[in-house]
Amino acid sequence: MSLKCGIVGLPNVGKSTLFNCISSGKAQSANFPFCTIEPNLGSTNVPDKRLEVLTEICQPRSVVPATVDIVDIAGLVKGASKGEGLGNQFLANIRETDAILHVLRCFDDGNIIHVDGSIDPVRDKEIVDTELQIKDLETVESRLAKSVKQATTGGDKEAKKLVDLLERYRAALLAGKSCRTVELLNPDEEAMAKNLFLLTNKPVLYVCNVDEASAASGNAYVDAVREAVKDEQAEILVIAAKTEAEIAEIEDYEDRQMFLEELGLQESGVVRLIQGAYHLLGLLTFFTAGADECRAWTIRKGDKAPKAAGAIHTDFERGFIRAEVIKYEDFVQYRSEAAVRAAGKLATEGKEYVVQDGDIMHFLFNV
Repeated sequence: MSLKCGIVGLPNVGKSTLFNCISSGKAQSANFPFCTIEPNLGSTNVPDKRLEVLTEICQPRSVVPATVDIVDIAGLVKGASKGEGLGNQFLANIRETDAILHVLRCFDDGNIIHVDGSIDPVRDKEIVDTELQIKDLETVESRLAKSVKQATTGGDKEAKKLVDLLERYRAALLAGKSCRTVELLNPDEEAMAKNLFLLTNKPVLYVCNVDEASAASGNAYVDAVREAVKDEQAEILVIAAKTEAEIAEIEDYEDRQMFLEELGLQESGVVRLIQGAYHLLGLLTFFTAGADECRAWTIRKGDKAPKAAGAIHTDFERGFIRAEVIKYEDFVQYRSEAAVRAAGKLATEGKEYVVQDGDIMHFLFNV
């Protein structure tokens, strides 16, 4: 499933450092603007303790985790919507992603320059938001003019529905709000919104990059960001990117855990960020588990059993008959498929079954 999270933000806020911590790609990281020009693409495993437990129970020959794609995008500056800096390229790269990890600098360091000369993550957020909103307003107004004409001269009912949605988007953008703040009233509007490919309609996670001392508790900068985004449909994650880079270099698991405990953390911020990116994309995991392989499979939330079967092989979806489903908790309790079956905990589901996160599934098909 090719879904991507884009890491965005102003230059020198820690995007590439963060990217290198969480992905298999390696981006150049340096103390000057536009160090990143071409987007860097990396893929990373999604940490999942459930897969570790299944592996311990089944002792399989191979283990395959879920993955998520991360893109490190060049830094944006004020005026990007008009082509300043790498503006046009930056906006095009964002448009190709499915969700946004917006990195904000929430630390002081006189050795690392800031393009605007001072540290103010709320201002930085607003700069990026404004540039994306300006671009979206251009898109909305262009589409609105065309749709109004179709609705009034052609009597197109679908165009009338689109006009209503576009007018609400336009009002929000003119008020300095992102499109994701506009409530969608029904599935038809959700489909129309998706087809507009608006930049500020993408789900966003604000990543507050802090100093090591603030990794566990945050700081005043983080508090200001939290206040600024309280009315948005967005979440905040606090992470110390420089410290995470140091943690990533520690090979011994116990030493790594000891370092985290000294910082007051139960787990790495990178783990939380990868999991956050996965859920931000609207993804969930189901498993196949046995002696040959334990594997985490990725589908969208709301997908039904045939779609899950298709994640394994298109023939499974095409010839889908039924699915045998074991709840993760039941498998852990009974320790084998045979014991789950004997306890009457194995369910047989048809084409309309909506897959739940953590389901362990076996598909019957015929082609």
